[in-house]
Amino acid sequence: MSNKTILIVDDSISIRQVVSMTLKSAGYDVIEGCDGRDALTKLDGRKVHLIISDVNMPNMDGITFVTAAKKLPAYRFTPVIMLTTESDAAKKAAGQAAGAKAWMVKPFQPAQMLAAVSKLIMP
Repeated sequence: MSNKTILIVDDSISIRQVVSMTLKSAGYDVIEGCDGRDALTKLDGRKVHLIISDVNMPNMDGITFVTAAKKLPAYRFTPVIMLTTESDAAKKAAGQAAGAKAWMVKPFQPAQMLAAVSKLIMP
């Protein structure tokens, strides 16, 4: 079975490291972006099976990034998990409107993260 690739977008290096280790330990390949603008450059046509994105980031926030990613034909159906400290209902609604399938609040449990990933990841 070929590995599935997950794009992690977060301006916090430590969060990216924890998420990356969690996913790699479960056999996923990981691409990292330090903000929405950087992450868009990583969506260059390669297959990405899932995106995990923070909401509050410099340069381009997560909701703007997801909206932009969903406009790219290759990534229109790529599932998105928002991983954020935000629990505000309006932010959540904006995330869903942009195309996010799940909302996970930091700090997260690795088991909870992997359960959400395995449920949402594209075949």
